[in-house]
Amino acid sequence: MTNNPWESIELSDYESHMKLHTVRQLQVLNGMMREQLSAWPVHSAMILGIAGGNGLEHVNRERYRAVYGVDVNGVYLREVQKRYPELEDILHCLCLDLRTESAGLPPAELLIANLLVEYIGYDCFQKVLAIVKPKYVSCGIQLDTGETFVSDSPYLHAFDGLDDIHSRIDAAELTGYVRRAGYTCLGTKEYPLPNGKKLLRVDFKTGKESGSCSTIHNI
Repeated sequence: MTNNPWESIELSDYESHMKLHTVRQLQVLNGMMREQLSAWPVHSAMILGIAGGNGLEHVNRERYRAVYGVDVNGVYLREVQKRYPELEDILHCLCLDLRTESAGLPPAELLIANLLVEYIGYDCFQKVLAIVKPKYVSCGIQLDTGETFVSDSPYLHAFDGLDDIHSRIDAAELTGYVRRAGYTCLGTKEYPLPNGKKLLRVDFKTGKESGSCSTIHNI
């Protein structure tokens, strides 16, 4: 028996679901990752919930000296290492359940958390920020449209166990938690999905300044 339902979800089911033409989250998240990895002058990044490594092809080896991929599923991480041998000297995979094991995380200048806070909660994410101490934080969340979080697909039942750990994330609440951790909101960007859903990217930098995400439109 596993403690986290993500440990029992096959990577092939997850990726097949996410890339369906009616879902397209794999493709949209890939584009988001490309933007996140190139947005700031940093040399290290940590990607939380890295799964199969979607978006790692956008890592610029001339810029990055270390990239940390964190996931609770060790099988996912072994597949990441197989898929990206060209990153072998800078990619470090860490198998951790961030709900209970974040104390072992190393520091990184950029922290990327796409569709991750939903599964660890605001408080745990705030703890991660305190440990990693990134200069920049970029979160991708699914906006609440009243629909079920996991889109309908032939792979739907592979995700049945996620209801036990999933929580809907409110952008304003997330922003409040990250601000209280000592960050300023840089801006937001929406990414439409084919089934009427939307992903929202919210970016932050260390340091407290006046201003509001609501007054800053697309990055």
